[in-house]
Amino acid sequence: MRNASRAARREGKRLGFVPTMGALHEGHLSLVRAARAACGIVAASIFVNPTQFGPNEDLAKYPRSFERDRKLLEEEGVELLFAPPVEEMYPAGAVTWVTVEELSGKLDGRSRPGHLRGVTTIVSKLFHVVEPDVAFFGQKDAAQVAIIRHMVRDLKFPVEIVVCPIVREADGLAMSSRNAYLDPEQRRQALVLHRTLMLVKELVDRGERRAATLVAAAREEFTREPAVRLDYFEIVDAGSLDPVEDVSSGALVAVAAYVGTTRLIDNVVLPCNSRAQS
Repeated sequence: MRNASRAARREGKRLGFVPTMGALHEGHLSLVRAARAACGIVAASIFVNPTQFGPNEDLAKYPRSFERDRKLLEEEGVELLFAPPVEEMYPAGAVTWVTVEELSGKLDGRSRPGHLRGVTTIVSKLFHVVEPDVAFFGQKDAAQVAIIRHMVRDLKFPVEIVVCPIVREADGLAMSSRNAYLDPEQRRQALVLHRTLMLVKELVDRGERRAATLVAAAREEFTREPAVRLDYFEIVDAGSLDPVEDVSSGALVAVAAYVGTTRLIDNVVLPCNSRAQS
C-alpha cells in the first residue's frame, strides 16, 4: 500500500484517502466522490477496527460485505484499496496507543470508554501506511472528527482533513451501517434523533440562544418516543467538545440514543449568528 501511494505521488498526483469499516452506504460513497473531485488518485480502506468496540458492543455482528464493498469502490473509481487483516494492524504484543487527552472522554468517548482511543490509534496507523495528502471524514461522527483534527495538529501529520456533510435518508435519518439492525418499528422510532435536532434548529432560527433551554426542549421531545433510550443530548463547542451556555458563536448539537440495542448518533452544526446547517 505504501509503495503504491508513493508511486502515485511520484507522478505528481494528490492522494485522497477514505478510511471505512466497510458495510458501505451512500454516506461513504459521498466521501469517495469528494475525494475523486479534489484529488488525482483515491485510496480507501476497509478495516473493522476491534479496538474501538467495547467488550459488550457489536464487533462480532458488525456487518461485513467485502466483495460488495470492493465492487462499489471500484465503480466509484477508487484506484487503491487497503484491507489488512487484524494481525497486520495489531501485531502480537502491540502495546502502543495514540490518545488525545481530555477529548477522548467526551461525547462518545464518555459513553464508550476506550472508543476514541481506538479510533485515533487506528487512524494514525492508517495515515502512516497510506501516507495520504488529504483524508475525508463524515460530519456524522462529530466527536471522531474533532479528535482526529487535534491528533493531526498535535502530531504534525502532513494530512489535510476534509469533513463532508451528513448524508440522510429521505425522511431525515442519518445513513449508518448500523441502520441495518433496525426492524420497521425501530426504524420509525429512530427518527426521533433527527426530529429533536430539527426542533433545536427551529428554536435557534426563532431566536433562542440559551443552550440549557434548547437541550430541555430536545429531551422533552425524546419523552414522546419512550422506546428510545437517550444516551446523551449535548450542545458543545465543535472543536473542544466542551459544553457551551450560549449558541450565538456557533455550536455542535450532538445526540446519541439506543433504539432497541442499536446505538445511533446524529448532529447538527449551528454556525455563528446564522441559520443552522445539518
